[in-house]
Amino acid sequence: MPIDFSSPANRNTYALRVADQTWTQGITALIDPQGLRVADIGCGGGIYSTSWLELGAESVVGVDFSAQMIEDAVTRADESPDLTFLVADATATGLADHSADLVFQRALVHHLNDPVLAYREAKRILSPAGRLMIQDRTMTDVRRPGSPTHLRGYFFELYPRLLDFEAARRPKEQQVEADLRSAGFSNPERHTLAERRRTYTSIDELSDDLAARTGRSILHELSSPELERLIDYISARVHAEAPIEEIDYWTVWIAARDDA
Repeated sequence: MPIDFSSPANRNTYALRVADQTWTQGITALIDPQGLRVADIGCGGGIYSTSWLELGAESVVGVDFSAQMIEDAVTRADESPDLTFLVADATATGLADHSADLVFQRALVHHLNDPVLAYREAKRILSPAGRLMIQDRTMTDVRRPGSPTHLRGYFFELYPRLLDFEAARRPKEQQVEADLRSAGFSNPERHTLAERRRTYTSIDELSDDLAARTGRSILHELSSPELERLIDYISARVHAEAPIEEIDYWTVWIAARDDA
């Protein structure tokens, strides 16, 4: 059944990782965060909110509709004065007009019924020279074959029905760009990003992470027996004697206000 982001059963599922240097290097090649006011919309447990601050942002506000996710994010932030969090919807954040220089939406769009509303809200809170950055998977990213580094590909290899689930929710490249223009953004740029999700020291560590469905909403579409089968399937295909580096593939869009 679909993940319930508000359930205490999913406490910390999106809060315990640290954004890898492959993400920070890829992102800072696209935008300089120094001195920016960042709004991390759909921030989950605050993993990337924390990273923006570490990269030199002046301040970061994380917004998520789930009180449980925000509780996790606040705990993770450890009372940093330049990092705040609030419970609100991506389409009605409650943030002031022109209060952000960068709006960041990671792994958010595929959860929204109408992304245009979230893009319009982003434009409202952006400063005139501000930019919106979207990081999400398209079906091009999803369909990458499974390998000892791209573990997610094995999900679809074993359970092809999950591809239909993804196809129904993942954004199409051209549609994102059309929606951005409709919401008042101009000349959206599209980039690809390979992000190391995590390095596992052993197959047991990887198996435990998969069994807990940690930060993987798609695994909530599998029953417990199906998940056990998936873990066995992946375990038979990775090199258990060496550290296991898991790579995620993403598409990133950056767009400026059309009235900038």
